[in-house]
Amino acid sequence: MDDLESDFNLKVVLVSFKQCLDEKEEVLLDHYLAGWRGLVRFLNSLGTIFSFVSKDVVTKLQIMERLCSSPQREHYRSLQSMVAYEVGNQLVDLERRSHHADSGCRTVLRLHRALRWLQLFLEGLRTSPEDARTATLCTDSYNASLAAYHPWIIRRAVTVAFCTLPTRKVFLEAMNVGSPEQAVEMLGEALPFIEHVYNICQKLYAEHALLDLP
Repeated sequence: MDDLESDFNLKVVLVSFKQCLDEKEEVLLDHYLAGWRGLVRFLNSLGTIFSFVSKDVVTKLQIMERLCSSPQREHYRSLQSMVAYEVGNQLVDLERRSHHADSGCRTVLRLHRALRWLQLFLEGLRTSPEDARTATLCTDSYNASLAAYHPWIIRRAVTVAFCTLPTRKVFLEAMNVGSPEQAVEMLGEALPFIEHVYNICQKLYAEHALLDLP
């Protein structure tokens, strides 16, 4: 995981999420995790403001990497094969965390929820005017996604911290793809792939009643 601190480049994330789906539209976990590693680099490049997300994401990535390299790794090739294996073998805690507290299904669900927040925030950056307040964009995205899963005290602390976010221009420059205009163009290419992957995951989890795992 040492490479998580290296420079972020949106192109890397674009390629990872573009390659995330095979011909059957199964979500390939190695590319999904690679995409998330790129997003963590982006969050870390902006300082500690997003550590409430990035630290948890790194922990979840480590859990998934262990599963993907375990003796059962053949079942962790794709999200679909993982769900079939864990649900079919009762390896998921459905009502409360117990014997399978770190199941792949629960772990990816947490990444899935965070991806929705980041997708909404990046879309806000892409479509907003130059003088848009990033604190407002980030708060709106957070309230529409992750906030529902956080207690009030965390929600309050997070939204206060958002008030210290840098400008839209700084965010776009942090993507390391050139000018802010070029970053906006790249977001226009990347976000549809990320959204498509998100929607496939959402549908799969809904079909198996996994969207509210404890």
